Amino acid sequence: MIIKTLTLLIIAAPLLGAAGAGLFCRHVSKRFAHGLTISLMGISFILSAYVAYLVIGQNMSYDGVLYLWGQSGKLTLNVGFLIDNLTACMLVTVTFVSFLVHIYSIGYMMDDGGYQRFFAYISLFTFFMLMLVTANNFLQLFFGWEGVGLASYLLIGFWFNKESANQGSLKAFLVNRVGDFGFVVGIAGVLTYFGSLDYASVFAAVPGVAAAATVLPGTSWSVISAIGFFLFIGAMAKSAQMPLHVWLPESMEGPTPISALIHAATMVTAGVFMVARLSPLYQYTPSMQSFILIIGATGALFTGLVAIVQNDIKRVVAYSTLSQLGYMMAAAGASAYAASIFHLMTHAAFKALLFLGAGSVIIAMHHDQDLRHMGGLRKHMPITYITFLIGTLALCAIPPFSGFFSKDAIIDAVRYTQIPGASYAYVCVVLGSFVTAFYSFRALFLAFHGEERMGHDLKHHLKESPWVVWLPLVLLAIPSVIQGYLMIGPMLFSNPGYLGNSITVLPENNVLAGMSEEFQGSFHMILKDFSNVPLWFALLGAFSAWYAYIKRPELPALCAQRFKWIYTILIKKYGFDAFNDLVFVRGGQRTAKLMYKGDARIIDDFFVNGAGRVITWCSATARRAQTGYIYHYAFVMVLGLIVLLGWLMF
Repeated sequence: MIIKTLTLLIIAAPLLGAAGAGLFCRHVSKRFAHGLTISLMGISFILSAYVAYLVIGQNMSYDGVLYLWGQSGKLTLNVGFLIDNLTACMLVTVTFVSFLVHIYSIGYMMDDGGYQRFFAYISLFTFFMLMLVTANNFLQLFFGWEGVGLASYLLIGFWFNKESANQGSLKAFLVNRVGDFGFVVGIAGVLTYFGSLDYASVFAAVPGVAAAATVLPGTSWSVISAIGFFLFIGAMAKSAQMPLHVWLPESMEGPTPISALIHAATMVTAGVFMVARLSPLYQYTPSMQSFILIIGATGALFTGLVAIVQNDIKRVVAYSTLSQLGYMMAAAGASAYAASIFHLMTHAAFKALLFLGAGSVIIAMHHDQDLRHMGGLRKHMPITYITFLIGTLALCAIPPFSGFFSKDAIIDAVRYTQIPGASYAYVCVVLGSFVTAFYSFRALFLAFHGEERMGHDLKHHLKESPWVVWLPLVLLAIPSVIQGYLMIGPMLFSNPGYLGNSITVLPENNVLAGMSEEFQGSFHMILKDFSNVPLWFALLGAFSAWYAYIKRPELPALCAQRFKWIYTILIKKYGFDAFNDLVFVRGGQRTAKLMYKGDARIIDDFFVNGAGRVITWCSATARRAQTGYIYHYAFVMVLGLIVLLGWLMF
């Protein structure tokens, strides 16, 4: 019962903060707004850490119903909590990053007119994310799922007077609606074939449904595969997997703290969390495992390539997020769910660090985000530079930083798995190591090294950001350095480990079990990795970025001219936006125009106006027959009499 009470407090705290700062935003001061939301978020984080201690350290758990939400026949719809090892890890990750983003926002948003509203939105966002990860049924999962979508729409379009922010928020909302349609269909399939929306009931029945080889009527799809596919469509949109990834770079139009919150540990990882939570279902559909692996690996490589040609510092980090989400999904497809969640946790720290570091740079540059206007910032912003460098090394999986342990485990898992598509996926994730290091160090060198390319007036005003901005950077840098080293063993290779029995993996799919035989400790893993290809690819990528942007700065322009067709493809982002604009935007406009013309010509002109014209013609014809001459009427009467007699006779 103590876990139930603590979880209620963890979830209620950000909701109370959102209500206090939002409902009374015109009547409370800025100090009160951030004081209330930050203190409540801090309480939520502390309680989350304590729950994690009880669950992981003391082997406690909770799976129960809070109250009955509704009932229809034999179907009961409940609101409840499932607090196990997976949930505990997510609670700590979400509340930790959200807490630091709240603190960081004091400095970043201080001069903004919507200050109180901003803190209300980010607390509300955190509340919905916590509802999502604590759910013990699909109904509550969907509530949190839609809630983070709504809150992200409000946050991305926070500066609603800015047209690009409105467009970005609308794009995120519409793309996520596409994924949510598939998600709803998948939940409907769960209800239809399992008769329940509770995780425990559904997961217990999965082996029986899979063994029955039930096939959807009129198709060759098994029920498990079809349900898994539609649920994964929702995950593709929420976690920005190709081709439903196009909304995430546009979300950069929101304030930088939102980019860190959405892209680091919360909204975009919801899909990864969902696939891990539904591992008892996906383990019985090999075709979906292969599909998830291929989609994830494709995104890991090809979205990373787009980051190479981006000049907006936030967009570089955004495409990096797309690539790392691909790694997480690839791990889930390889049944290495623990490695996927491990990378989710390490990524939360170093990616939030990179986004907030980029925000610190943007503050110093007076909100100029173009890397071509920066350079030489390391001597003006030493704290930001060191923390940004730590985040970059962690992202590039350079040992001993945290990203090395989680990312290397994913690459090994993809190499060991035997499901179809594994060879292609392995090539993608290995090449992705080079690409990640290249675009990451490119951004680092352009922003902090080389000659100063900003305006003369700005040079004399460059300085380190205030402590409320750099303190979260320092706090995020700590786990970015040590988290992987400390957690790799208990997270992936211990029994039961940090994730305990939260995840189901069939023996024939357990690639981590085979990898554990080679694991001899974190330090040995670092030494061993110097003989592996991915590390050398990463080092080569870093060296290539140094050579191209420090040693030979004229080289990128020459390569862009020499390989113009490749450069054009990357600048156009493989044509996804152009395709969507042509097919869906313009296609929708043409369809609407066609329907409008059809409505005007068929409904209005033919039926409505046509009926009027027929009546008018009949009236005019009848009017001409009323001549007023008696002999005309007599003639018609005689003619009618002849017709009547003829009908009676014949």
